[in-house]
Amino acid sequence: MALPLAFFALFFAYPVAAIVGRGLKDGGQWQLGRAGEVLSDPDVLHVLWFTVWQAAASTGLTLLIALPGAYVFARFEFPGKKLLRSVVAVPFVLPTVVVGSAFLALVGRGGVLDDLWGVRLDTSVWAILLAHVFFNYAVVVRTVSGLWGQLDPRQEEAARVLGASRWGAWRRVTLPALGPAVAAAALMVFLFTFTSFGVVQILGGPTFSTLEVEIYRQTADFLDLPTAAVLTMLQFAAVLALLGLHAWTVRRREATLTLVDPAQTVRRPRGAGQWTLLWGTLVVIVLLLVVPLAVLIERSFAGPDGYGFTFYRALQSAASMDSTFAVAPLNALWNSLAYGAAATLIALVVGGLAAAALTKRGGRLVRGFDALLMLPLGVSAVTVGFGFLITLDEPPLDLRSSWWLVPLAQALVGVPFVVRTMLPVLRAVDERLREAAAVLGASPWRVWREVDLPLVRRALLVAAGFAFAVSLGEFGATVFIARPDNPTLPVAVARLLGRAGELNYGQAMALSTILMVVCAGALLALERIRTDQAGEF
Repeated sequence: MALPLAFFALFFAYPVAAIVGRGLKDGGQWQLGRAGEVLSDPDVLHVLWFTVWQAAASTGLTLLIALPGAYVFARFEFPGKKLLRSVVAVPFVLPTVVVGSAFLALVGRGGVLDDLWGVRLDTSVWAILLAHVFFNYAVVVRTVSGLWGQLDPRQEEAARVLGASRWGAWRRVTLPALGPAVAAAALMVFLFTFTSFGVVQILGGPTFSTLEVEIYRQTADFLDLPTAAVLTMLQFAAVLALLGLHAWTVRRREATLTLVDPAQTVRRPRGAGQWTLLWGTLVVIVLLLVVPLAVLIERSFAGPDGYGFTFYRALQSAASMDSTFAVAPLNALWNSLAYGAAATLIALVVGGLAAAALTKRGGRLVRGFDALLMLPLGVSAVTVGFGFLITLDEPPLDLRSSWWLVPLAQALVGVPFVVRTMLPVLRAVDERLREAAAVLGASPWRVWREVDLPLVRRALLVAAGFAFAVSLGEFGATVFIARPDNPTLPVAVARLLGRAGELNYGQAMALSTILMVVCAGALLALERIRTDQAGEF
């Protein structure tokens, strides 16, 4: 546990604490009165209200649209189900910048809806809400359908035999059993949307702002560190509360249910109602998940002289870029792949050791360590990135010009996925196997290599795939620390979208398409090796 603790202390707690301290200290003294001034500012209260409101609305809308899909994947058998399950998961691993770009191409100025019917949603909050549903649909489907498929249907059938209606049996038997899973999914969606940055940054414009976007504006645009520090602390407190609630719901779900083999509950749809539900779910998936990605691809080929590779060819030249972006945009692809590979290696080492420690030990301290590992998913990535710049700038840790600065920041968001993927599999390994190997004289390293590794190899590959995908899409911290001559794909997309002109917009669509293909390829590859035990993600 020592190495993961040291890693988080040095590259997470220290930068975050430093940026908060710099913002709230004046002459070495804490100036906590500043917190009251910031929190009573009407503009900040408006941002806080919008952050909570859009997160609640996004969560409710996601549950409303995704829960029927969770039932379809849990209880129906139909051709192409495995492929469709992979397609549904693709948006979740896409960078938020790509999600924002896809919806901008669909509902923004000059988008498909604007061209066809003169309809634009980028000036309303609906574009943000729909993008959040697109991004989090898989969270609800995967979290709820896994449990729904293992609930014993005979309990609901028994209630109906005793006189309950179909709705009454579902409400009194199935819904209470699903409640903790639905609550856990809702909390995760609320957490992801509460800290939303890339989607709101692109689709929100000057009108809509979340806490995360406001922290970025106060830090990068206004250099107002005290306000940014107060907002960071506020977001930190909210994330801690959400993670505590999530941990409680997960423990409650694990403690109260008796489950059956999913193969016993799945069947082909029967009757008009079930076929209607299946086809309705397919239509929703096509309209909500497939169409935005298809439009993104279409726009990347729609050049000024018709369809072709004009924008893709332009990616190979730096001539169209400004002086702050001194390389050809296509170089961002190789930078992202190299950074992602290094971040994945770091995340596997740190996350693997953390998961092993959590497997062998228990108690409140370990549960607190488990919660600590999840914090990078919710704490402001902008704060972490800026904290890197002001803390890792002196020997022996002067990393400002180091190539490893970006992979270290990206690994922070990869570690939680590695831990959540590896932990259930490691806990399933029979401890007696390890003890038998040790009794026969095997060293701890050989016990791990001969006993644990063969059993967890597939989960390890799945964890590596997730860590690689989220590293490719990390934007909040990377936008601060990526050097102009070494941008990543999300940073390059954001910079292109921030510049006027058809060529810049087309290149942004082309880079987003490349990023989407790389992330989707990683996900589809890991889906082929995934097992049902491979963690919560």
